[in-house]
Amino acid sequence: MNTRLDHRNPLVFDTHELGRRPGAMQRLSREIPAPADLGLAGVIGVPEGAPVKIDLRLESVMEGVLVTGTVRASAEGECVRCLESVGRELKADFQEMFSYPDADDRGRPKAEPADDAEDDEDTLHLEDGLFDLEPVLRDAVVLALPLQPVCREDCLGLCPDCGTSLNEDPEHHHDAVDIRWAALQELVVTDQDGEKDNMSGTASDDVQSAAEKQEK
Repeated sequence: MNTRLDHRNPLVFDTHELGRRPGAMQRLSREIPAPADLGLAGVIGVPEGAPVKIDLRLESVMEGVLVTGTVRASAEGECVRCLESVGRELKADFQEMFSYPDADDRGRPKAEPADDAEDDEDTLHLEDGLFDLEPVLRDAVVLALPLQPVCREDCLGLCPDCGTSLNEDPEHHHDAVDIRWAALQELVVTDQDGEKDNMSGTASDDVQSAAEKQEK
């Protein structure tokens, strides 16, 4: 069977040295550039091309190769409260079984797909002795990242009315006006302005009358 995996891909690993001998073990360390979209889209993740350090232990077992590892990287995102930049040092552990595609070492044939169709969808297989770590890596990174990252636990966020950072100005506030009274308040202001105009007009007439009498 021709493999669909490219051994030049930094996230594809070769298990041929284990030789399908149960108990055989191999340790590997590799630093790779982060693939695109490694993390929570639009929230926080490892920038594409950033260094990702991977330490692996490959162990041959009856069913396949058991892969245990640790991934380390730096994640970047935005605080969900104030939208400031957030950085996190990420460390995640994972373990996954990559099964032999044909049969185990005891010669038992693989179960028919119809028997365990649902289980088979979740099973990762070796392809010509190679396995692709990327889906396992993505799951491990996503589970290790915060769903709602914050720049600090007591972040005050932004003013909902004008967007001012409350971290920089904790005393910032707006006088709340009940919209149910807004129309009435406008009427009161209008009446007060009308009264002032009337009073101003009456005072002007009185002054003019007094001046005319004085002239006579």
